[in-house]
Amino acid sequence: MTTQYSLAHLTVLGCPPPEMTYIAARAGYDFISIRPILMGLQGEPDYALADNPTMLKQTKRALADTGVKLHDIELARVYDHMHPTKYLPAMEVAAELGGRAVLSSIWTENRDYAIEMFGQLCDLAKPFGLTVDLEYVPIAGVRSLADAVQVLKAVNRTNAGLMVDTHHFQRAGDQVEALDALPRDWFHFAHLCDAPAEIPTDRTELIRIMREGRLYLGEGGIDVASILKHMPEMVYSIELPNLSYVREIGYAEHAFRCLETTKAYVKAKVCGCQLAGSLS
Repeated sequence: MTTQYSLAHLTVLGCPPPEMTYIAARAGYDFISIRPILMGLQGEPDYALADNPTMLKQTKRALADTGVKLHDIELARVYDHMHPTKYLPAMEVAAELGGRAVLSSIWTENRDYAIEMFGQLCDLAKPFGLTVDLEYVPIAGVRSLADAVQVLKAVNRTNAGLMVDTHHFQRAGDQVEALDALPRDWFHFAHLCDAPAEIPTDRTELIRIMREGRLYLGEGGIDVASILKHMPEMVYSIELPNLSYVREIGYAEHAFRCLETTKAYVKAKVCGCQLAGSLS
């Protein structure tokens, strides 16, 4: 099976979905992962395609022109006093564009509430043929692999999944062996990047690296290969925001280098080992 790759929007956040699609095609990606849900963060662009028919039409044309496919949309956050139906327009867009998944994360400390809301998200997404994949984030309400597993077991929906980000996995202090016991059908895609080995103790610095300072695979200190070896083969979405790289070489070249370095790393450190194991 040929490994497939998606370009995550945070890697090229300054590019609207149509431009991102053409960049992904030229670089050689199979999919894109877009942000059509406005998060309201300072300085973050608004790519809410449900509210922008022109951009939606342009995105649909770009996908058709290039053959690149939409893999997932983000980010359907669960937080206090929200209602899952607010994400219905984005889900409709995802289905219209042929997407497979909705990425979600949980930003409330009320675990019972989080489980209820995440379950409702899964129920809303199911008629569209979409999975809802939970990403745990070290600064969020669900901040570790154990937290995410607890939620997914309680939710118990057939279209619920687990999305492991290699940056978050290392920052949360998770152990790769914990992945072995998890249902294989939870895994639909993963976020790949590298980062400095030392985990910042300062929250501001942790967020800075997360949002703008991640590294190409092999440049940092995360043992990405070990993480991947404990998960089934799936789509690898490269989420690698790095503002200094973008300022130096531009979004298109950065997206190309993300894919080039990731493919080389996976071939050298993951695929070769898996092949050797299968022949022994």
